[in-house]
Amino acid sequence: MQNLVIAATESTPDVNFDFETSQFALRGESWPENAAAFYRPLLDALENWQPEQGGQVEVNIALRYFNSSSTKMLFSLFDLFNQLAQKGQTVELNWFFDEEDDVSEEFGQELALDFTDLQVNLRAEMAS
Repeated sequence: MQNLVIAATESTPDVNFDFETSQFALRGESWPENAAAFYRPLLDALENWQPEQGGQVEVNIALRYFNSSSTKMLFSLFDLFNQLAQKGQTVELNWFFDEEDDVSEEFGQELALDFTDLQVNLRAEMAS
């Protein structure tokens, strides 16, 4: 499957979905005018991906800012990763946040509660 790489813009994150290595990353800010249109190709690609059974999947999310419409799409994305975990994949979600950003930290804590099949790690730093 072809990797999905999208360069960041002012309002959209850098996307690097490497299907060969099972490593997925979003970095930057997410407040696109149409979040559904931006995230749909990511969701479609993930839905069509057939990972090696029992493999390790790494998801790194480092968003400095994301709006409410992005939140809905992120939950859809995390739900797909959670479904992979329910099918036997080990899925590690690293949630990077600024240590002074309580809202982002709480969002990461909520992810751990909502997506119990994911191994959620809260990282008080922004990944470069």
